[in-house]
Amino acid sequence: MTRRPLIAGNWKMNLDHLQSIALVQKLAWTLKDASYDPKGVEVAVFPPFTDLRSVQTLIDADRFTLAFGGQDLSPKDAGAYTGDISGAFLKALGCTYVIVGHSERRQGHGETDEIVNAKVLAAVRHGLVPVICVGETEEELELHGTSAVPVAQTKAALAGVPAGTPVVVAYEPVWAIGTGKVATPETAQQVGVAIRAAVAAVLSDDDAAETRILYGGSVKSGNIAGFMRKPDVDGALVGGASLDPTEFAGIARFPDHVGA
Repeated sequence: MTRRPLIAGNWKMNLDHLQSIALVQKLAWTLKDASYDPKGVEVAVFPPFTDLRSVQTLIDADRFTLAFGGQDLSPKDAGAYTGDISGAFLKALGCTYVIVGHSERRQGHGETDEIVNAKVLAAVRHGLVPVICVGETEEELELHGTSAVPVAQTKAALAGVPAGTPVVVAYEPVWAIGTGKVATPETAQQVGVAIRAAVAAVLSDDDAAETRILYGGSVKSGNIAGFMRKPDVDGALVGGASLDPTEFAGIARFPDHVGA
């Protein structure tokens, strides 16, 4: 099974719709100048909700080989839910993906495993591929070890998801997000194996073989190759570095360095 790597850029609460246009243009041009092969590596961006229409229009008009998605969605499909965004809205804007269960949502907004699962099911209902974020805090790492929390979160998030449903799982150790600390490639591989086994247990062996598992947490062009050499790391969920189109393009060009 050859899984097409995915390099995903989570912009978080940064960039208005005009700034998003400038970033996407520069990213696309930088990748083109570097002879980026979209068949070999998929690149996706996750702008704020207010930017999505602008990003969609630009990508469609200029035929950029970039995918895009939402940073979150409501577990509900429609109704009196002020401030929420339905998966139906994201699908209508051409989104392929949606991030679900990011640690900043779990910690800052009190999202439980049950809420994350409801959002995953909502994404699936609307034909979106959920990018399910899992990961442990430093305290949880000390209490439970390397893989326990990501595995438990993966299984909880996938409850009720039909076999054959495409999903992406992003392992983001909370202690490595925005801190400059980075898990070793060996740790990412170890957790990736455990997550893949969890996907097999809940969905199927075939699903596990096809599911892309990303690493996230202080990913840079200078360290991505080490992670991508590991057989169970299929890409990266990039935060701050995705706001720099040159740096992000460098991350997407990891095949230039994996063999080095």
